[in-house]
Amino acid sequence: MNSLIKALNDETRRQIVDLLKKEDMNAGEIAAHFNISKPSISHHLDILKQADLITSEKKGQFVEYSLNTSILEDLLTWIIHLKK
Repeated sequence: MNSLIKALNDETRRQIVDLLKKEDMNAGEIAAHFNISKPSISHHLDILKQADLITSEKKGQFVEYSLNTSILEDLLTWIIHLKK
């Protein structure tokens, strides 16, 4: 849970999650939405993968990233239980 919260603590990573909510993308497609270096995007993607927020799959010469919605469901369940 700590890595999940840490991953979502950064605005760029939250924006990446928002992008992947709409469709799966490769790193270049994600990077096109930001004014930061590709190595920085790669670093953000690594943090999101470590938190299990995204998954990756090699498709040809590209790696496609997808949102892992089950981890978000777990987070929402945890937050809801905090309120009780």
